[in-house]
Amino acid sequence: MEQPIALITGATAGIGLETARLLAQHNYALILTGRRMDRLETLKDELEQNGAKIYLLNFDIRSKQEVDQALASLPEEWKAVDVLLNNAGLAAGLDTVSHADVDDWETMIDTNVKGLLYITQTVSNWMIERQRGHIISISSIAGKEAYPMGSVYCGTKHAVNAISKAMRIELAPHNIKVSTISPGAVETEFSLVRFHGDQEKADKVYEGFTPLCAKDIAETIYFVLSRPAHVNIDDILIMPTAQASARDIFKKK
Repeated sequence: MEQPIALITGATAGIGLETARLLAQHNYALILTGRRMDRLETLKDELEQNGAKIYLLNFDIRSKQEVDQALASLPEEWKAVDVLLNNAGLAAGLDTVSHADVDDWETMIDTNVKGLLYITQTVSNWMIERQRGHIISISSIAGKEAYPMGSVYCGTKHAVNAISKAMRIELAPHNIKVSTISPGAVETEFSLVRFHGDQEKADKVYEGFTPLCAKDIAETIYFVLSRPAHVNIDDILIMPTAQASARDIFKKK
């Protein structure tokens, strides 16, 4: 396949969805993954109408068996992945360690850390064989600061940063770039998922200021990808103008 190939996890909404649209415009062939097959098929139809080459993988990234089976099912020409975007991730719940739901912890750790590792291990080996590639992981301001009632989510995003830094060292001899992008408040399904579907609570998070949108992060991802071969953007922290730290968001009354 002559086109560069990008594999995007969590492509059914938000940052993953907008990045798929943008990379398709820039002539990438796309492997799109997610748990919601109906959304993947809708996105595939949309992008193929504009001439994009799309391959869908429907699996739960929390299951190593499902990850391994899905990646093994790819035709050989689709395994020449140039870009892995580790976008699948979530926050679940907002509570203190003493009162949090352990199931929320399991969901965050299994998705944000273990799922990222499962897929990265296989794809990085494909890249090592070809001696080229770029791995971009979506982290968060929560990977740089810790805040109360977000301990485990913060912990998982700190882990993403640490894993990425170690991989940067491990993969540099193989001509493979490793980057992280750490957004502040982005209005996607993030808060809706965190509050287990409570739309009213989710809406309040973004009241009184202009948050980032998924397209802002997609454009940042493309900037990172479009640097010359000798340039690696190790990490970008991107925040709304109104947000000065994880907890300091200046809202209009």
